[in-house]
Formats: sequence, C-alpha cells, structure tokens
Amino acid sequence: MDFMKELFSEIIYSPVNMVLMAGIVYLSYKIYGQAVSPMNPPPKPQLPPLEKQDMTIRQLKEYDGTKNDGRILVAVNGSIFDVTPKKNLYGPGGSYSPFAGRDASRALALFDVTVVKDEYDDLTDLTESQMSHVREWQDQFAEKYDYIGRLLKDEEKPDADAQDGEIDNTLEKQG
Repeated sequence: MDFMKELFSEIIYSPVNMVLMAGIVYLSYKIYGQAVSPMNPPPKPQLPPLEKQDMTIRQLKEYDGTKNDGRILVAVNGSIFDVTPKKNLYGPGGSYSPFAGRDASRALALFDVTVVKDEYDDLTDLTESQMSHVREWQDQFAEKYDYIGRLLKDEEKPDADAQDGEIDNTLEKQG
C-alpha cells in the first residue's frame, strides 16, 4: 500500500512525470480506444431518381425493397410515390413494411395496416370521411416523397400525357 502511495505522490508532484503520464494516457487512447470504438459505416449511395411511369399492382409489387435495387414504392389514392429515403420505415422489418410495393390507400383510410390488398382496390366502399383521410395521406406523401406515376387497373394502359409529373388526384368514390 505504501508503494502505491509513494508512486502516486511521485507522479503528482513531478511536472515531468505528469507530462509523461498524460502522454501515455493519450497514446493508449489513440492506439486502443479507436480500435474498440465502432466505426461509422460509409453512407450508402443515393439511388438515382426513378423514371416517371404508371404501374399496375403487379408491377408495383416489384418495388417492395427486397428486389432489384432495393427501391420501395407505395401507392396512395391512385398515385405512386418513391419512399426509398425512409427505408427504415417502409423496408423489411419497418413499421410500415406492409405498404411496400402495394396500394396503402385502404389501410390509411381505416388506420389498419392489416387490410392492405394484393389486387387493385377502387375504394368505392369507403365513406366520404374515409376518402377524406385517403386524400390527406396522399397530400402528405406528395409533400415528402417523389411522385412516380399513377396506379393502373390490370387492363388499363399507361397514359402518355400523365408522364408530366402531375399527381392524379381523381380517384374518388364512385357509385
């Protein structure tokens, strides 16, 4: 115990020893501290913007974040949006992963992620209030994400005039 006390006194009261001790601590940190600390992974390269295009449900399913380049698209009220920048939310394991590569309109209208359909949904059975929710969600997606195109029925052909980047806001309750 006396040895430790004497060593501590020697280090504290000698300026040369203080400088040497500080140098040893600094070098130890630089050598061993950085090897232990996790390195930040390099940022993933951004995907180039997706070409504007109309799609069917079948085509949309290809963009669920697990295929091709990992891009994720979501349709809301007949409009398709690129939500890839929020892959942590819409990608595999994310809170909204059931929306990836699908039409999320019904789920957003009913506030229930389990009601997403795997076929074209014309939303005709939704109430006016529910359709209002869908339009609000569409506006929010339009503010946050790139618009890609319109969601088409299986037999519907893409409209060449619709490729100008205008959001199709015309999917309304019919009936």
